Amino acid sequence: MKHILLPTDFSENSYNAIKYALQLYKNEVCTFYLLNTYTPIIYDVEYVLGAPAQFGLGDAIRNTAQNNLSDLVDIIIKEFGENKKHKIQTDARFDTLISGIKDYIKTHDIDVIIMGTKGATGAKEILFGSNTVHVFKEIKCPILAIPSDFSFESPHEILFPTDLQVEFKNSDLKILKEIVETNHARLNAMHVSSGYDLTEIQKTNKQKLDTLFKNLAFLFHHVKTMGIIDAINEFQVKHKINLLVMINNKRSFFENLFFKSTINQIGFHLNVPFLVIPLKP
Repeated sequence: MKHILLPTDFSENSYNAIKYALQLYKNEVCTFYLLNTYTPIIYDVEYVLGAPAQFGLGDAIRNTAQNNLSDLVDIIIKEFGENKKHKIQTDARFDTLISGIKDYIKTHDIDVIIMGTKGATGAKEILFGSNTVHVFKEIKCPILAIPSDFSFESPHEILFPTDLQVEFKNSDLKILKEIVETNHARLNAMHVSSGYDLTEIQKTNKQKLDTLFKNLAFLFHHVKTMGIIDAINEFQVKHKINLLVMINNKRSFFENLFFKSTINQIGFHLNVPFLVIPLKP
């Protein structure tokens, strides 16, 4: 059984990600966890210091969140019907998004987090809303980010840029292999070089990647003398990519690309779902 965490703030953006999740895993046995984290907008000193009950504020906000989650389940069933393979659980927590997700994946065997992402209005160079960037950085679990205006389509053409600097393990790439298999997809691994030959470590890692996906539709592309962002954008358009995948760990270019630049300097406009896989230490 798959265990899938769906954070929601009851926005159209988050509901779009929920719809994607339900359709991506429509034929698989899953438990979906709808999680809403909330914090009171206005804190009274006495409320913070330990007497929230007497104000009734915590209960009122919790009840509203729980009612909204129940309504959301009704909306899902109305749109998608009853799927006997799917179980939906709801949870409203007085917590921040990051802390709530961290706590949840400690107590539940979560396979993937699927959430909506939305950049700043009118700024195409903005990659993600700040919530998504923080989740990528702080949460050590596969995360699938769905753009707010993306309508579901099965991921048949997957792009996987890699610098071949990390050792690939079957356990780390399990979720990617499953998506490739169940959707009869083609995985396009892409290495962008600056004109130098592969090192021995890179050759070894490439061979490992070839072995892991040897029985699946797998192509390896070498792209020379082009920036990684330009290469991704060009490949994405040319090959009608509908899922982008990257590895996130301390030694990968993902960290430099997303966390060591200011977001508005990236110049990368995401318009397809983006799967981020953390490598286990």
